[in-house]
Amino acid sequence: MPNNLQSILISIATADALGVPVEFKSRAYLKEHPVSDMQEFGTHNQPKGTWSDDTSLTLCLAESIMEGLDLQKLANKFIAWKNDNYWTPHGWVFDIGIGTRIAIERLEKGEKPELAGGIDEMDNGNGSLMRILPLIAFTKDLLPDDRFLWANKVSSLTHAHIRSVMACFYYLEFAKKIIEGKDKQIAYEELQIELVDYFEFRKISPLEIQKFHRLLFQDISNEKEENIKSWGYVLDTLEAAIWCILTTNSYKEAVLKAVNLGHDTDTTAAVTGGLAGILYGLEEIPKEWLDVLARKNEILDLSNIKRNEFKSYF
Repeated sequence: MPNNLQSILISIATADALGVPVEFKSRAYLKEHPVSDMQEFGTHNQPKGTWSDDTSLTLCLAESIMEGLDLQKLANKFIAWKNDNYWTPHGWVFDIGIGTRIAIERLEKGEKPELAGGIDEMDNGNGSLMRILPLIAFTKDLLPDDRFLWANKVSSLTHAHIRSVMACFYYLEFAKKIIEGKDKQIAYEELQIELVDYFEFRKISPLEIQKFHRLLFQDISNEKEENIKSWGYVLDTLEAAIWCILTTNSYKEAVLKAVNLGHDTDTTAAVTGGLAGILYGLEEIPKEWLDVLARKNEILDLSNIKRNEFKSYF
């Protein structure tokens, strides 16, 4: 799926870069100073177009998939990112989540990849959700049990609690339906039936299924903005991304809405942007955003796309 993989990687990186300069800014602040374009400096004092750990780890996964997806080799890429600045935008790591850092430190000590991630309820940050989307290139034609198994394995490198795995699986299943040409609202409604049945089939605790009640049993698009959270909790990020997708009609509108929710701006935007890129394609990403995107050509090369095919646009 070269075109979809390309859209995923570029759209995640672009949305991530929109959010980096205002990470941790409150929603109230962004109401007064809304993001409408790429910015420089800000929270992390980075050049315009700089993406974060969200994209770095997404690119590590994408590269691993292109090589055949070996979990230990993927773990080694995560370690190389943390220690040797592998797949960083400018040659240094300027941000890393607590849960992700702890898990990578376990990997450094020789822990098996599937056992490195946190398993406690408090370990449900958004660090696996933010990087999981390229996995759809590897799993989309597999049976549901195999798709769930791989979501579990790849999430568990950093986040092994069942809630994080379920969130990653939901996100991937939503993406799968969009790739198959389903309308986004229809995809949302179909998942409400299919995933409830599937999670019950897997004997996942009803208490965990209920944690997803706004996605699985309600229409989250009807929620008011004040009821959408945008912190680093995995369910907050997933809900915010789906809400942004369902309540907008373009890539630009979706990712700017995500950024301007405030707080974990880069990750909310990145998770939203991945789906928006599949929905709307690269043609809908503003050219002025792409012009400043860090390592754009290398990302295109990674997704196995010949850049000259897009000469007129890039």
